[in-house]
Amino acid sequence: MTQKDPLHDDALKYHCCPKPGKIEIRATKPMETQRDLALAYSPGVAVPCLEIEKDPIKALDYTARGNVVAVITNGTAVLGLGDIGALASKPVMEGKAVLFKKFANIDSVDIEVDELDVDKFVDIVAALEPTYGGINLEDI
Repeated sequence: MTQKDPLHDDALKYHCCPKPGKIEIRATKPMETQRDLALAYSPGVAVPCLEIEKDPIKALDYTARGNVVAVITNGTAVLGLGDIGALASKPVMEGKAVLFKKFANIDSVDIEVDELDVDKFVDIVAALEPTYGGINLEDI
């Protein structure tokens, strides 16, 4: 896309205004009172932590894990753009994340990993497994 392309300015404005990016994180529980905060964090958060420690499947009951997908790339094979690197691929990964939300109501987080070594990249992704219900490897 060139600067003369009619989409050029619209695409930049779409991605920057009024707030940069295409995704945000919001609380799903009330956060109004001191009790709400005590339940969300300390000391109340210890209760579901201990339940998950006893039975890891309980993470699906007490956390968002089951409805969160990580969209992960190192930006080496971005469709139509090639090897543009991890940071430059971020708008594409945010785009994939919003597609998950729009069409499947699945929350998604983009993760751009600045690592070219395949074994190290795999180790990084594998280490993230406890956090996400799914991992979508994109444009690698």
